[in-house]
Amino acid sequence: MVSDKKRSAISQVVTREYTINLHKRIHGIGFKRRAPRAIKEIRKFAEKMMGTPDVRVDTRLNKHVWHKGVKNVPFRVRIRLARKRNEDEDSIHKLYTLVTVVEGVENFKGLLTQNVDVDE
Repeated sequence: MVSDKKRSAISQVVTREYTINLHKRIHGIGFKRRAPRAIKEIRKFAEKMMGTPDVRVDTRLNKHVWHKGVKNVPFRVRIRLARKRNEDEDSIHKLYTLVTVVEGVENFKGLLTQNVDVDE
């Protein structure tokens, strides 16, 4: 029997780190569309993981995806997804997701999804 009380996990403000495999998400995409598609796939991944339709990509993440050009997108990217409250009163969404890049990752072996303290 399902209980009547449903607590929405979406209402929580939380920050997590993920490793996203861009290589499999842009496989078969033409050279001139690879970096733009990678950004769209990051947005789609963030929307799925955090459950917020409002996703904002940081400029440093954009530069990291584009730093080898439009064709040579990095195979994997370590990203930090932060679900935050929307201060804009006019917005229909109460929460948004901010996507930033985690700098300084040389090796992606053994990295798992981690919850990050909000203080950092």
